[in-house]
Amino acid sequence: MEDIDVEELKERLDNKEQFVFLDVRETYEYEEDNLGAKNIPLAQLPNSLSELELNKEDEIIVHCRSGARSANAKAFLESKGYTKVRNVLGGIMAYRELEED
Repeated sequence: MEDIDVEELKERLDNKEQFVFLDVRETYEYEEDNLGAKNIPLAQLPNSLSELELNKEDEIIVHCRSGARSANAKAFLESKGYTKVRNVLGGIMAYRELEED
């Protein structure tokens, strides 16, 4: 699936649209600043797939700090049969820049 930019993410969050929202940053990063997503650090994702099993057919939007870890998470989830995974381009850094404008 096509990735998502922070403008579209913000619009969808503001409209309270339904999707699975996943943050793959480390716990300490999540605790410092989060957008309300479910936090599963990238390194723990392989052992935490059971938490996402019921969402295999749902749209999953993954973000991290800059978009690199979430791109890896997207590739991993797709390799496990998840077909509607989207990476947030630029991550939370780009999202916070958008909010400052």
